[in-house]
Amino acid sequence: MGLFDFVKDAGASIFGGGKEAPAAPEAAPDPAVEAAANQQAANALGVQIRHLGFRVDGLQVQYDDGVATVHGTVESQREKEIVVLTAGNTKGVAQVDDRLVVEKPEPEAKMYTVQSGDTLSGIAKEQYGNAMKYPQIFEANKPMLTDPDKIYPGQVLRIPSLS
Repeated sequence: MGLFDFVKDAGASIFGGGKEAPAAPEAAPDPAVEAAANQQAANALGVQIRHLGFRVDGLQVQYDDGVATVHGTVESQREKEIVVLTAGNTKGVAQVDDRLVVEKPEPEAKMYTVQSGDTLSGIAKEQYGNAMKYPQIFEANKPMLTDPDKIYPGQVLRIPSLS
């Protein structure tokens, strides 16, 4: 459990067909409008998590001013980390408050924020000392990643232990 930081303006656009999460009005926000926009964003995040095939028993997602809070129970640490990354690697989400429970605890993976010019093989070389270990990073981030050549600056990836 914890609070994870992400780059708010990077990531997949799932809120309303390419837009970021609905923003609260600048002046004198109407609480009802703000609550509806936050609920719409939370619903979109929940749909995205389920669409990618994650099994989260009792999934509940809340969204408020760039912070997504994710509740539920997952089977493994990997699944927990990928659910958090799926929510966090969404444009408009600056932080994820992880309230997920893992049925079978195991060691956490390291998290790595992609920089401009990074490749999976370069990250593997830096993290593991061997560029040819990039498939381990790719596999560890499926289904969030669908192509090893398609990563972007600001995206956060799981870097699992090789042991």
